[in-house]
Amino acid sequence: MTLSRQAIRKQIRATRNQLSSDVQHIAGLDLVRQFSSLPEIASAQHIALYLTADGEIETMPLIEWLWQQGKKVYLPVIHPFSKGHLLFLRYSPSTPMVLNRYSIAEPKLDQTQIHPISQLDIICTPLVAFDASGQRLGMGGGYYDRTLSSWFLRGQGPKPIGLAHDCQQVAQLPTEAWDVPLPKIVTPSQIWDWE
Repeated sequence: MTLSRQAIRKQIRATRNQLSSDVQHIAGLDLVRQFSSLPEIASAQHIALYLTADGEIETMPLIEWLWQQGKKVYLPVIHPFSKGHLLFLRYSPSTPMVLNRYSIAEPKLDQTQIHPISQLDIICTPLVAFDASGQRLGMGGGYYDRTLSSWFLRGQGPKPIGLAHDCQQVAQLPTEAWDVPLPKIVTPSQIWDWE
């Protein structure tokens, strides 16, 4: 029997929320080790990430490593006028933060810090689950599917790379027409590459 998308979300979110803070910390450090070995990182200057919420893999070690490498980091902000879309704002240690409607920290909207999506090199995408063919299951809002649609349809824009715990892999995900599969997913133990 195939689980529904909602059942998979519930199951995987419960699994990752049971990970201890020590396991989360080690996973975040291992993620940096894997991510830093990606060939596209050497030339990438503008990298979008996200702040960890709801048991997602710890991203702060990766953000700090990118800053140490001289890379510019951007975080998603829910677009205030275009429903279901994201903006990406420059993020530094001094960036003022606010909680969005989902209680996730995001940079306070400052138009001078908005970076066009088309000028990002990489977008690291959160996900709830993934399968062995690169399909990604998000939280269900479609924010990243919409953000990545031009990359998926025309090969234009930033390259998406999913970040996840190893425990977020499932055998096969039920998919919808709007789902955007990822070319790469990085976990603490390996890099999944479908390019």
